[in-house]
Amino acid sequence: MSVFDGRAVLWATMLGGTRLSRRIGGRHTASPASACESPSENSMKTGRRHFVRSVASASAALAAAAWSPARAASDVPGTSAAPLSLTPGRWSPNNVARLRAVLAEHGATSPRYRAERRPYAVFDWDNTSIMNDCEEALLMHQIDGLHYRLTPGQFSAILRQGVPDGPFDAKLGYTTIDGKPVRMEDIAADVEADYRWLHANYRGLAGDKPLDEIRRSEQFRDFRAKLYFMYDAICDTYPVEIGYKWIMYWYAGMTRDELQAMAFDSNVANLGDALRKVTYESSRALPGRTGVVAATHFHGIRIHEEIRAVMDTLRSNGIDVYISTASLDDVVRVFAGHAAFGYGVPAENVIGMRLTMADGKYVNEYLPDWHFNYGPGKTVGIRRELQSKKGYGPLLVFGDSDGDAWMLRDFADTAVGVIVNRMKQGEIGLDSRKAAEQIGAKDARLVLQGRDENTGLMVADERSIKYGKREPRLLA
Repeated sequence: MSVFDGRAVLWATMLGGTRLSRRIGGRHTASPASACESPSENSMKTGRRHFVRSVASASAALAAAAWSPARAASDVPGTSAAPLSLTPGRWSPNNVARLRAVLAEHGATSPRYRAERRPYAVFDWDNTSIMNDCEEALLMHQIDGLHYRLTPGQFSAILRQGVPDGPFDAKLGYTTIDGKPVRMEDIAADVEADYRWLHANYRGLAGDKPLDEIRRSEQFRDFRAKLYFMYDAICDTYPVEIGYKWIMYWYAGMTRDELQAMAFDSNVANLGDALRKVTYESSRALPGRTGVVAATHFHGIRIHEEIRAVMDTLRSNGIDVYISTASLDDVVRVFAGHAAFGYGVPAENVIGMRLTMADGKYVNEYLPDWHFNYGPGKTVGIRRELQSKKGYGPLLVFGDSDGDAWMLRDFADTAVGVIVNRMKQGEIGLDSRKAAEQIGAKDARLVLQGRDENTGLMVADERSIKYGKREPRLLA
């Protein structure tokens, strides 16, 4: 991507985008941005301040047009001379009122505010601070570009690492396209054979063929579909810890700078992509031991301007911002901290998954004695890294899924837990039902925030619109 293309992508995203291309059923349509409430004169001025700061940050960073570890959150302007007020944007009106009340009671202008006991907020990253999942996007980006630092033997070992043999869950659809069981040992053998061919032939590994020629091969087609199928099947068939660690092991052999450069490129590419679900079918010419499978990936990422602005507002009101993510911490640090994206979260404020490093490179081993930062583990991480040092829990928590359900409800110091409403069941479904019962309450402990998955934009409602649908819904 050129400097100009990258700048255009991020400027369009920063402005909210009045026309976002989306592909549904093979047709391209234009989706208008959701209408905002008419802001008051004061909120317009505040909005302009958010905008000017975002423009300055994005313009300066994009001049480099590439990842650089020096372009970190420290490059983003710090707290304002005067505290910002929360602009309505596309927040539910009930949520604007609730968040403003929390700021008035706990922010820097409150008589009860104590600088030596600064409040803090914790945000989930994927599908909360952004639309879609940056690490799953990175998995597809890595597959598409064959960005590996692995010999065939090393690749083969990671392919099977921690995953039991046997069939994946057929009841959840993890079968061949003609309904036959898919066994881990069979699909792993097929993907291993594909990678051996790709490694021997691609000039970026050990061969001499360019990537565009490689991508036209049956081996690549088989590799992409079956490897992504494996990720989904592993996550849904086995405890989530197996799949969430497995996706990170593919970074083995990379330095931190190499991984973060790849993550930066993936972020920019996905911000410029349409929000579209694409189904990839494996090669019919090379069925292998498994047969033919299909895997669907949700392409595209969107910045949630309302989340980015509320982070800025919190900091300006003396409230610190932290991220708790179930992705690798170094991957999320690129999106959360690089000035190109405008969130301004320092690297040390990101709590996530961690890999072992040896000789400056990642190893396919989860860091010993580091908690698994998902579900109850996010509460463990907050208590370990924040509450134990500060002496108190988070004032605000933002999340969207079962991975966040516990931290949304576990801390007595939390005034409000904000749920980006994806109409899920499970643990987050329990939290969501409690939030639905409290809609409009002045002291609501949990609130729902709506989003339109077709545009990637929040909507001024508690209800959300699923991708490919038009009608908003409140609960699963």
